[in-house]
Amino acid sequence: MALSGGRSSVRPMRLRGLIGRHAVDLLLAVLIAIAILEAWLIDDVEGSPWLLTLFALAWGLPMFARRRFPVAAPAAAVVLIAVQAAIWDHSVSYSFGIFMVVMIATSQFGFLGLTAGGLGGAILVVAAIGLVVVRDPQGELGDIVFVSAIASIAWLIGFAFYERNRRTAELTERAERAERARATEGRAAVAEERARIAREMHDVVAHSLSVMVVQAEAAEAMLDGDPDRARRPLAAVQQTGRDALGELRRMLGVLREMADESPDLAPQPGLSGIDELVEHVRQAGLPVSVRVEGDPRPLPPGIDLSAYRIVQEGLTNALKHAGPASAEVVLRYGAREIELEVRDDGRGGGSGNGGGHGLLGMRERVALYGGDLSAGPRPEGGFALTARLPLETLSGP
Repeated sequence: MALSGGRSSVRPMRLRGLIGRHAVDLLLAVLIAIAILEAWLIDDVEGSPWLLTLFALAWGLPMFARRRFPVAAPAAAVVLIAVQAAIWDHSVSYSFGIFMVVMIATSQFGFLGLTAGGLGGAILVVAAIGLVVVRDPQGELGDIVFVSAIASIAWLIGFAFYERNRRTAELTERAERAERARATEGRAAVAEERARIAREMHDVVAHSLSVMVVQAEAAEAMLDGDPDRARRPLAAVQQTGRDALGELRRMLGVLREMADESPDLAPQPGLSGIDELVEHVRQAGLPVSVRVEGDPRPLPPGIDLSAYRIVQEGLTNALKHAGPASAEVVLRYGAREIELEVRDDGRGGGSGNGGGHGLLGMRERVALYGGDLSAGPRPEGGFALTARLPLETLSGP
């Protein structure tokens, strides 16, 4: 029963949609029928009802082809109505159906805009109206002005639809171009940031391998003389190797063509350099305070670097957009994650819409380690950038 009710509710919706798409066609069919009935029912109409019926079909049917022939179809209808008026004096001016078909044809010309077809069609309609009035024994000059004024309104209605469609198409095209430009810009920013991340990962892994080589050489030198002391550098090699393996596994997801084939092998900064970063921002004019929650401890090199860069981006964002304000950096060390928050009390909007290249890069960094990042205005005013980075170490091949 439910399915049956669903089908019955869909049918009226489809019927309404079909009527909406063909409303003008239905109106034309009604008007042609009215013109034919008038030819048969009104006694004082000149001309044979059979010939008037043929004329109604002759000027009426072309209007159904107006979508395919937007100029020729309404022009044919208007010309044939004028021919009918030329043959029989009073066979056109009496008919409500013919009058409305002329108005629909006129609006069709208006829908063509300020083109040769649109303006030429308007002139054709005015000429046809003049012929009908002249051929009507009771016609007056004022009738031409009155009917032409109504036809002008019909033309303007069609022109209004033309302008609306034109502006809609223009705005749609402009929005699509802007969206394509944003997408291209975003992809370029992501590619650039991924290349930079890959270079920095290279630095971290290269540094770890250098340490492993030094520790292995030290262990080798101790093996013969003091095997017990050799265990310590070997343990350090194992731990460093695990950390480097974790970084390598993450790096496989972001490696792209390197923008710089000669990277500096010096280790990149981490949260140990946060005080120097904050001092630099203070000297640039933004008061900054730092608060640490939980138990600080050494982080894996890649996460340490990303955490530093996220704080750096948050402070840079506040420095650029907050205006006269102060900022706070909060580092929360949890059991399995570290949370970073940079917030300010300024009036600027920051880049909370996600459109800034810096935030795109930060999202890439956070996604690399399976974390999450949010950025946006604070309810009490100002802007906040919050990131969460898991601290679970990857191991194994």
